[in-house]
Amino acid sequence: MFRTMLALGAAPLALFPLHALAADEADTETILVVGQRDRAISLDARGLSVSLGDEQFAGVNARNVEDLMKYAPDFFVRTRYAGDSNGVPGFRGTHSTQSARTLVMVDGFTVSNFLGNSFAYSPKWGVVGPGEVEQFDVVYGPYSARYAGNSMGGVVNITTRSPERTEAFATVQGMMQPYRQYGTRDTYLGWSGEAGFGFRQKDGPWSLRLSGRHFRNTGHPQMFYGLTPTTSTAAATPVTGAIVDPKQHVAGTPGTATNPLFAAQSPAGITQDQAKLRLGYDGASGVTGEFLLAYWHNLDSQTAPDCYLRDTGGNAVCDGLVSIGAQRYTASGANWSRTVRDELLAGLKLAAPLSDAVSVKANVSTYRILRSDGFTSTSWTSGKTNGAGRLARQGPTDWWTGELSLTARLGGVDLAGGGSANLYRTDLTNYTIANWRSDAGKAFSTRTFGKTRNLAAWGEVRVPLDPVTLTLGARYEDWRAFDGGLTRMGTLGTQVTGRYAARHATGFQPKASLEWALDPATRVQVSLAKATRFPTVGELFQGSLNGDGTFNPDSFDPNLRPERSTDANLLIAHDFGPVKLTGSAFWQRVKDTIFAFYGFNQNGVSTSNFKNIDVTRQYGLELIAEARDVLIPGLDIDANAAWIDSVTVRNDAAPAAEGVQFPRIPRWRLNGNLRYRVADPVLVSIGVRYASRPNTDLFGLQRGDTYGYTSELFALDARVSWDATPQLRVSAGVDNLTNDRAWVYHPYPQRSFLLEAGWKL
Repeated sequence: MFRTMLALGAAPLALFPLHALAADEADTETILVVGQRDRAISLDARGLSVSLGDEQFAGVNARNVEDLMKYAPDFFVRTRYAGDSNGVPGFRGTHSTQSARTLVMVDGFTVSNFLGNSFAYSPKWGVVGPGEVEQFDVVYGPYSARYAGNSMGGVVNITTRSPERTEAFATVQGMMQPYRQYGTRDTYLGWSGEAGFGFRQKDGPWSLRLSGRHFRNTGHPQMFYGLTPTTSTAAATPVTGAIVDPKQHVAGTPGTATNPLFAAQSPAGITQDQAKLRLGYDGASGVTGEFLLAYWHNLDSQTAPDCYLRDTGGNAVCDGLVSIGAQRYTASGANWSRTVRDELLAGLKLAAPLSDAVSVKANVSTYRILRSDGFTSTSWTSGKTNGAGRLARQGPTDWWTGELSLTARLGGVDLAGGGSANLYRTDLTNYTIANWRSDAGKAFSTRTFGKTRNLAAWGEVRVPLDPVTLTLGARYEDWRAFDGGLTRMGTLGTQVTGRYAARHATGFQPKASLEWALDPATRVQVSLAKATRFPTVGELFQGSLNGDGTFNPDSFDPNLRPERSTDANLLIAHDFGPVKLTGSAFWQRVKDTIFAFYGFNQNGVSTSNFKNIDVTRQYGLELIAEARDVLIPGLDIDANAAWIDSVTVRNDAAPAAEGVQFPRIPRWRLNGNLRYRVADPVLVSIGVRYASRPNTDLFGLQRGDTYGYTSELFALDARVSWDATPQLRVSAGVDNLTNDRAWVYHPYPQRSFLLEAGWKL
């Protein structure tokens, strides 16, 4: 109740002006956007569009690049701790693990990980440091023909800074999070250092930018392990220290406590290194080019599970058979792990005018997972003693994307068209190992592999019919999945491989948008679209084999169908001078929503199988506002509020889900950021993030505010920044000032502190 009252108290901030402004390109188009006044959005904007820059970034405590968007309208990123590699973005009614519904790019190069569709396949945010971002652009929904059906949720493009002269920057951060949950009592620390150098020829076309970042942080535990009752009569160790969470309950039956918790997963020791080269060309003839090369190294070490149980001698107990009074339990799951990844992004884009009215653009890029080794012990004891474990080794795994487009202006009509192609491939092999820290003597266990490719053609025409502008477009995609299979050890000790049949599907995706000026201060835009999101490699090629080498039909869906959405968006924006308001109404209906259903296989092992839900539907309302120098000079307010209704309409496989609010989608979401320039060198900001409590499961039976549930979120953030000199800036901030304990199954950060110093030349 306290958090709800605080959120309602913050509602005036969320409903007070955040500005949805019109970015004027006098000879082309007026685009409804939120945020910047002085720079055009980098995306083709249809529907609600957001452009964020230095003005908005100044009020954000940004430990990682995705933090820069934390106050964007009806938007969030599932960031569980600083350095989290599983930060999935969510738009409106997009589930927080539906990663394949968002297209994310860096300087126009794809970094969306469409190898799968879950929290484990988030965009590759780590190739960009927060200090090198010039602009964050976000488009909600699939209303432009230029983007693939994966834009069903939306599109994000991160623009990094292009040097305008010889320049340099350096930023140092220090992080701290005191953490208290169950039996865990600790303070987690981190730091980062980022620096870059830029050069532009004074009288020439070339520019160069080099940058790098080292990041080190300890993230709080993400899992808490429960004891499993057993009837075993073997010798058990008497223990104390187990914790019962009264907020946890059996699904759909409040008041029925779950099993006691005996340990917390190890804190995540995150080390990341990033290096980037950006080479630009801006010729006098109008020819431009850019080459980008980015390297990202990530180490996630979890070697200190927090064991709550103690035997009679006071020694920690974290696995095995234990007894509490007359009840016997099995403790298991608190394993040790270490994951090492090396990844590379390379991209090249060129643009050239063919005439005064026609221009051409080309873009090709690849993202390569050079190394991905996940070492895990088989138990807490084997982790501690360097005993047996498992190794998951990825490779070769990568994706390629390419685009070619033409734009032309004939009279007052704008024409555009082009084609694109992508190829995603994955290859994952699992091994058993005698020492979980080393791959020496590894023994083959299983292997999964497969590829998908997508070919597309699109066209768009934009016709100004003063005071109305009409845009019509269409996109056609041809998708194929092939070379997929699974290998395991057969009963005779030989490798047995089962191959999936190739799959093929197409999607025709029409688009339309109508924008008109009711008067100089008021604009209205209506956008309509259809989109097709094809299954990813991971959704298709994740089954298992029976002992005889045949496919287990319960482990995968051989007939998994693409998701197909129908979308509509209405925007109304009015400029009141220093204040501008935008109202948005959206609607989306999705046939064959791909969703992960959880269950257990014949061995009692938890599995996740992707299946289609016949029909889901969402609609909602958004109020977005921006005010500059409101009430007093130097006071800026960005704020927004959203109401969302997202339900399962039809699910023949599980009718009990019909009519139920779709999981992890809150009814209400409020974001806001207030910035006040106390004096020329000092900026104070306050941020608010609120989301009401959603369902955790598809059937609406799991609702709670503790571990294992998706809970209500209320966070107040504060920051003060001081420009000590024109070159030196220092700042201090705190996120989650009230120490709200929120959950997305895993715990979100508690109160967290950030100190930062930045220098620029």
